Amino acid sequence: MNRLSRIFLTLLLTLATIVSTEANPYSVVSLRRQYQQAAASKEAGEKFHQLMAAYNQQDAVVLAYKAAAEAIRARDASMFNKLTYVQNASQQFEKAVKLDTDNAEIRFLRLSVESNLPAFLGLSQHVDEDRQFLVSTLLKHPASGLDADSFALVRSFLLDRGHVSEADAAKLARL
Repeated sequence: MNRLSRIFLTLLLTLATIVSTEANPYSVVSLRRQYQQAAASKEAGEKFHQLMAAYNQQDAVVLAYKAAAEAIRARDASMFNKLTYVQNASQQFEKAVKLDTDNAEIRFLRLSVESNLPAFLGLSQHVDEDRQFLVSTLLKHPASGLDADSFALVRSFLLDRGHVSEADAAKLARL
């Protein structure tokens, strides 16, 4: 295959990836973008929740985003409904983790939600486990299985929120 053919093939594959990502609102790339928007805006949060409420399959990562959408819904809900949404999120995270125990993105989403819940709810029992899992995963980078953007996001979250010891923070800062 000549150089021009390889370039053309690369462009076609890139375009196909972009089109399939945009055509599938449940692609991981699309979900990441929508989750970030939902975290920043009540309107985007409602739209994200509606999308995720319609999801009825069993992909572990998508279920974790569905759980995150429930948590965002709790943030914006009345006091009367907050607990229901948080409990739904907790149940969805349990399903997601059971389907893919070693997925760092699922563990990160669960940690980001549980670490922000009030302790009296009793729904933050995985914070230490997920934190340790994520630190261990990050320390394996670039063999962590996380792409560069996900790695940077998780590392920043752990460091900025004080979820790591000083020794681990120093190790992570060097990566």
